[in-house]
Amino acid sequence: MSEPLSDRRAFLGGSAAALGYFFTADALSATRAAETPSETIRFAGIGVGGKGQSDILNAARVGHVVALCDINEEKMNQTLNFKEKPRKSKEPPQPPLSESKPRLYSDFRKMFDEIGKEIDAVTVSTADHSHAIASVTAMRMKKHVYCQKPLCHSVWEARLMRETAKKYGVCTQMGNQGSAENGLRRAIELVQDGLLGTIKEIHVWTNRPIWPQGPDAILKVGAAKVAAYAALHKKDPGQLPYPEVPKTINWDVFLGPAPLRAYDPLYASFSWRGWWDFGTGALGDMACHTANMAFRACELGSPATIEADATDVNPETCPTSAKIKYTYPARGDKPHQAALDFYWYEGVRAQKKLVPPKELLAKLLKPGDTLSDSGSIIVGDKAILFSPNDYGAQFRIVGDVDVPKNLDKPERHPINGRGDLGMKEEWVQAIRENKPEIAFSNFGIAGMLTEAILLGNVAIRVGKKLEFDAVKLQCPNNKDAAQYIKREYRKGWELSERA
Repeated sequence: MSEPLSDRRAFLGGSAAALGYFFTADALSATRAAETPSETIRFAGIGVGGKGQSDILNAARVGHVVALCDINEEKMNQTLNFKEKPRKSKEPPQPPLSESKPRLYSDFRKMFDEIGKEIDAVTVSTADHSHAIASVTAMRMKKHVYCQKPLCHSVWEARLMRETAKKYGVCTQMGNQGSAENGLRRAIELVQDGLLGTIKEIHVWTNRPIWPQGPDAILKVGAAKVAAYAALHKKDPGQLPYPEVPKTINWDVFLGPAPLRAYDPLYASFSWRGWWDFGTGALGDMACHTANMAFRACELGSPATIEADATDVNPETCPTSAKIKYTYPARGDKPHQAALDFYWYEGVRAQKKLVPPKELLAKLLKPGDTLSDSGSIIVGDKAILFSPNDYGAQFRIVGDVDVPKNLDKPERHPINGRGDLGMKEEWVQAIRENKPEIAFSNFGIAGMLTEAILLGNVAIRVGKKLEFDAVKLQCPNNKDAAQYIKREYRKGWELSERA
């Protein structure tokens, strides 16, 4: 391993590496892969456990992996030595990454510093709060980027990601794999063809959160309980026992731009999603999937106002439930561009799951039917599109309109239908042809989606109806919103404003 993980395991006070080389390292001209498409694209994976494992393994199917980077040595080794099971198709299993002998790192900054010139593209599958700094660093070095959803941690970062990708002309893709589904692409076409008539409302619901959030989560974290005990008894928290950081985890790099805090195993697993410092909650986790089809079909951009009704709002974790209303002005003269309201539902309140209104569901569900755990509804004045699916890939049209027979075959958008691997294939095609627009969920689109979605978290935390000035990236009616639109970065992990 190029850098022993145990060298950086302190949970407090570990100094971050200087960032100067981010902006002085030699950049590949217009990217080697685009200039010489016959050559193999060289990938590095940043965050290769969990979803990151499938991201880098699928990248290996369309290129060559030269480096793996993860704060957890055990997870990285699992991915390195992962043996794929035989597939039903004639395509042979991918050999383990260990056979290609990639370099191993716990800190992506060190990886870029040492072998930046050997990397053409990266996959970024870290916790949400590190997406932007890893991705922007790569793009400024003219590396192509595939970043997991949500694209980043804050509204300001989403804008920066979009602008940076455009400035450097790199090919990008966000990992909301429903974008590859042919059904989603066909649904977009039908809405934009006016099949539903003038769009009035959008409703999207989810089964998230499925991890600890709210007071219950705080009480499960050993470090948080220690801090509470210290405050109650007027003791110095530093004198009390904290959970020990495993030698295989680089806690300082996991924290990244987030404030210093003591290690707890709950943070560094799937449950980081529920903590404001690291994740973006149910909204950030799933709206880039579940709202994707409707957002694109109606050509949504920045909302005019955002209002949230949430429970258990606190400065540490995301809420246990929330209903959010985004209002959109007209965006053009076509039926799908009319002014509309977009509603988001998450969590359980009073022992009932938050879902769209009964009156609307009664029009869509047959007697005895159960509403799906997540899905989306687009309400027009002629018909309603109902998708009981995370991706909007399967749907039906309810209303007195002539519905085409083929709902899973796009007529104007490219046919894909290969899911997660299809997203990687499309991204690589964009790289080889030097056409960023080929990637269906490129940062120009994904950045706008993420920016709008994460405004819901701003409204949750402020607790008041917000007006949004998209040009200035401000909420003029509430100054408190600014601290949530753009976070304060930990020293040594700052993200500069220049694109």
